[in-house]
Amino acid sequence: MTADGTAHSGGRTGTLRARPAGRHALLVELPDAERTAAFHAEVLRRRAAGALPPVEEIVPGARTVLLDGVPDPEALARRIAGWEVPPVTDDTGDVVEIPVRYDGPDLADVAALWGVGPEEVGTLHGSHTYRVAFCGFAPGFGYLTGLPPHLHVPRRSTPRTRVPAGAVALAGPYSAVYPRATPGGWQLIGTMPDPRPLWDPARERAALLTPGTRVRFVTAGDTTATGDATAGPDTTTGGTATAGAGPEAGA
Repeated sequence: MTADGTAHSGGRTGTLRARPAGRHALLVELPDAERTAAFHAEVLRRRAAGALPPVEEIVPGARTVLLDGVPDPEALARRIAGWEVPPVTDDTGDVVEIPVRYDGPDLADVAALWGVGPEEVGTLHGSHTYRVAFCGFAPGFGYLTGLPPHLHVPRRSTPRTRVPAGAVALAGPYSAVYPRATPGGWQLIGTMPDPRPLWDPARERAALLTPGTRVRFVTAGDTTATGDATAGPDTTTGGTATAGAGPEAGA
């Protein structure tokens, strides 16, 4: 622990810095999104196993994890500095399938950036499994990692004043689905026919896409998984839920 209360660690997370944030919170900073996701998963695993001191709230970000409601942040920082954190595997976490019509206004621009035809964008985008790294911007908006580096695209040079609810979008390393109409500068490649399951305040867990959830994008009409989409991800091991009622939902 340094003089400013910061703990440093190497190991499998790479460089990790943990510093008190106020009297009862700890902010853990990591080098990149991959190691942030791994650390977040490790925190959840240790809490489920009863191996984590009391923590009221765990909030992941792009390269940080905030642990709030911690009785002794400095003591927890010292413990974290000695953790060995394994990478996140692709076969852990609930799965949500998002139906998509690949009809976005930026489809041709993304196709050009990828060096493929517009009709191939959906195939490429849907061939990967994504994971919700963190949430923000708007209720129910999840930042999804999993797109290979060669498919990363820049934000639009001029943001739109209104992006419709259900827009499937790309920016940098992230994919996302807009749960409500807002301004936005991401590249729009498709539409989720019925975005209502993304955020439902009447549901016990209002956000469908929560940190750690795995996501697959499927062409609308091709969904084959079962599950109650409006209730959130299937909580059984390896469970899959399809968000939306099919290609006609919300039409």
